[in-house]
Amino acid sequence: MGTLRKYIIAGLLVWLPLAATVVIVKLVVDLLDNIILLLPPEYQPATVLGFSVPGFGIVLAISILLVTGMLAANLFGRRLVEFWEAILNRIPLVRSIYNSVKQISTTILDSNGKSFRKVVMLQYPRKGIWSIGFLTNEDVSTDIDGLNEDLVAVFVPTTPNPTSGFIMMAPRDDVTELDMSVEEGFKFIISMGVIIPDGPIRTELTRK
Repeated sequence: MGTLRKYIIAGLLVWLPLAATVVIVKLVVDLLDNIILLLPPEYQPATVLGFSVPGFGIVLAISILLVTGMLAANLFGRRLVEFWEAILNRIPLVRSIYNSVKQISTTILDSNGKSFRKVVMLQYPRKGIWSIGFLTNEDVSTDIDGLNEDLVAVFVPTTPNPTSGFIMMAPRDDVTELDMSVEEGFKFIISMGVIIPDGPIRTELTRK
């Protein structure tokens, strides 16, 4: 009976990751394929070729991103983006949503930025218990009377869903930088602490 159980578990370890990968990839491909609906019906592949082309939406999405990026990188494109943003900034609700998403996207995707570049740990929710997080701001200024500590902002995600979590403003000396990549940090969180990098992971957090 123990041998049978061992074989079943070994089979699950082979098929579960494969099945999950196929499902996730299919969801992404299907989602991007819906971009085809942006084309007029007479220009869609199913109409022109007589049959649908799986993955054509991915090619279209990448093409749109490349063209948009090339336009936004030159002077005319920047003027166009500024004009478009000026219009959006006149709409109250849209202005708040657009500016918030743009600021977050710029912070995360900027290759020169420091946000989400370091994995750290700090004692939370109480002393003696450590939580893992991502350094989002290395210089948090406060106007609170009597608070003169050097603060940093840390995003502490929840497990196994790292898209939600808490923002902690902690003294720099209370935050310890970990010698692991952001990808390894997410793997650690999503796996509920099962997957960790080999070797020592603790280093001191210093101002760069």
